[in-house]
Amino acid sequence: MTNEDIQQVRQILREELSNILGTDKYIFQKNIQIFDARNIQLGRTNGTKIGTGTDQKIGFFGKTPVDQPATVNDPAGGLTVDAEARTAINSLIDRAQELGLIA
Repeated sequence: MTNEDIQQVRQILREELSNILGTDKYIFQKNIQIFDARNIQLGRTNGTKIGTGTDQKIGFFGKTPVDQPATVNDPAGGLTVDAEARTAINSLIDRAQELGLIA
């Protein structure tokens, strides 16, 4: 490889790296694999979001990704509080199962 070839390769690398590093985000077109015993560290001041819209989908532990589950109504109380609480608890279980957070 000549000096000129080496300089051309270096120039190409500079341009490609500036395209990657000069943006405000990374776009992945392939799966991301994280080695065992590696952690994801997050900021402590403003926090971190996973999904920035309610229509974006996510799934855990091999479950099909879903958008944000519907809200669960608060038990109204009164004479039917036991039945309403049971319904609310069952709805929460359903939402957690839908996301794959519990079996």
